[in-house]
Amino acid sequence: MESKQGRVFLVGAGPGDPALVTLKAVECLRHAEVIIYDYLANEELLEFAPREAEQIYVGKKAGSHAMSQEQINELLVEKGRNAVVVRLKGGDPFIFGRGGEEALVLEEAGIEFQVVPGVTSAIAVPAYAGIPLTHRGLSSSVAFVTGHEMEGKDSSAIHWDRLATGVGTLVFLMGVKNLEYIASQLVAFGRAAETPTAVIRWGTAAAQTTVTGTLGNIARVAKAAGIKPPAIIVVGEVVGLRRQLNWFEERPLFGKTIVVTRAREQASDFRTLLEESGARCLEFPTIEVGSPASWEPLDKAIGQLEDYDWMIFTSVNGVRFFFKRVEELGEDVRLLRGIRLGAIGPKTAAGLRERGLRIDLVPSEYRAEAVIEALAESEVRGKRFLLPRAAKAREILPEKLVEMGGLVDVVPAYETVRPPGRAGEVRSLLQGGDIACVTFTSSSTVENFGAMFPGDDLPTLVANAAIACIGPITAETASRHGLKVDIMPAEYTIDALAAEIVEYFGRE
Repeated sequence: MESKQGRVFLVGAGPGDPALVTLKAVECLRHAEVIIYDYLANEELLEFAPREAEQIYVGKKAGSHAMSQEQINELLVEKGRNAVVVRLKGGDPFIFGRGGEEALVLEEAGIEFQVVPGVTSAIAVPAYAGIPLTHRGLSSSVAFVTGHEMEGKDSSAIHWDRLATGVGTLVFLMGVKNLEYIASQLVAFGRAAETPTAVIRWGTAAAQTTVTGTLGNIARVAKAAGIKPPAIIVVGEVVGLRRQLNWFEERPLFGKTIVVTRAREQASDFRTLLEESGARCLEFPTIEVGSPASWEPLDKAIGQLEDYDWMIFTSVNGVRFFFKRVEELGEDVRLLRGIRLGAIGPKTAAGLRERGLRIDLVPSEYRAEAVIEALAESEVRGKRFLLPRAAKAREILPEKLVEMGGLVDVVPAYETVRPPGRAGEVRSLLQGGDIACVTFTSSSTVENFGAMFPGDDLPTLVANAAIACIGPITAETASRHGLKVDIMPAEYTIDALAAEIVEYFGRE
């Protein structure tokens, strides 16, 4: 049997912020069978890959190499003969990434390869630190230089005599350990000791740290600030523009780590809102949403929809799973003709409108009690209500409808379960005071969060973090667990919760 023809994609992962990865890189990851990735490649990018793809970490950092370059080369050849391989490299493969060496090895082995450029940290990191590398009147040239050159070498690949005064802006990559030597060489060959200089660690990431000084004092400043790799060095008059252009580190949630407990498939919008304000979001889903244990009750209800006067959806998940099942049964929204529709909350309502449906009831307050208040008793008595919802949920709505004379069928359209989590990591960060805020978007996220830390005193564990709840029902559940709720928006939506978190830390 003829063996499968492989190929290798040398892919730039960008500088750290996963949003800066290219569309071509994402496309490659989605078709990868093997991913060989580096220390500086953000692991969030691996989420684009198929679940069955083999993932191999070969990261190299100072004093710790998972694999030598020779071993990486051999691995690329071995895997690249019969599989689609993505070699995921921090920044750009051909900017101090040894991508050229790997490409030559593949070429010599007769293995097809392609290069996917990435946004290099050499330009992205200064931009995120508010430093334009060129600027009218300050710098019209820029050079990228390796920072690995060591004092005491017999010869140097860097022409310090030309570099020091021949280029407007200098960017040194991987040079923190040699910072004192780099600065002294530049000064020795004619660059003024007063030249503005910046060192930026973990650029474009939520942990970005920037220190500034001059060539004469930057080594002392960086050491005093505890700056360690990975970091880049920028030398030139353009560094002075950071005072006016420092946009990234001035965002209201910059430097704050916020735990998002929402189900992973629903977390993206919330996470985006927080990250746009500068937060580092730590996804810690305490619930997973899936199909109910049995479709039989919902199928039966769908088969007799003409018997119902009202259908009320209490979550966007209820909408999603209900219509998913309708489609699986070969039906469509025409089944709902003649039925009045209610939705708790704008997201739930939007889910119905996206399907071309008109909504008869959206209460002004997004909770079950408000539905009851909005429905007059005359609209309930003798009417049949269908509530497709989670297998386990608050009973207040069906109970009150029954009290008002309604006939209510509650059917499970989906169920929530507690997923395996990264409890050890989150516990360690909470105990170290490294988490600024824990967010809860439903009572079940609170309940499951507590259950994921058995044996811990929950109020003590989260004592150093603000607690944010989407609404009063969730806040009440948090209070029952001994948690002091610090943040709750007036409108019980994800957008309002994110805005209230920003407001809270702005006041702080």
